[in-house]
Amino acid sequence: MTGKTSILLLLFGLLLMTNCTENSTPRVDFEKEKAAILDVLNNETKAAFTRDYEGWKQKWVQKPYVTKTYINFADNTSTETIGWKEVDDFVRTYIEEHPDPDPLPTPIADIDVRLYGTGAWVSYEQKATNQGLKRETRLMEKENGQWKIAGMHTTIYRENND
Repeated sequence: MTGKTSILLLLFGLLLMTNCTENSTPRVDFEKEKAAILDVLNNETKAAFTRDYEGWKQKWVQKPYVTKTYINFADNTSTETIGWKEVDDFVRTYIEEHPDPDPLPTPIADIDVRLYGTGAWVSYEQKATNQGLKRETRLMEKENGQWKIAGMHTTIYRENND
């Protein structure tokens, strides 16, 4: 084999390997993933506020590592719930003790999303009728092709004075 032939075969092999590598890594449609995450967030909020326990539950990863934290500066309260059983018990008990729906906040339209494979870091602000301005951070995981919540941190800054 001549030197020219060897170089051409080497370049062809590298080109082939590059194409195989690119084709084996699925391309992520960021806007599609962001829209799917936004849909989960809005539907989870709707389920919680309308006291749809089963609908709320479907939006969550049900593993021992999930977390749910609230910090409310308006009334100086906070809660931290760690583990699916504890999160589930907390929300189910809250819904049982407060069966009347709350007014729905305006659906979230603008979120900041960072995708990490089958995980995502999401943050946004929302104004709720009964809570005022709040900042939310969610850790999302993709299970069986569906985005679900694995962690939630809510900070409520002030009561609504409107």
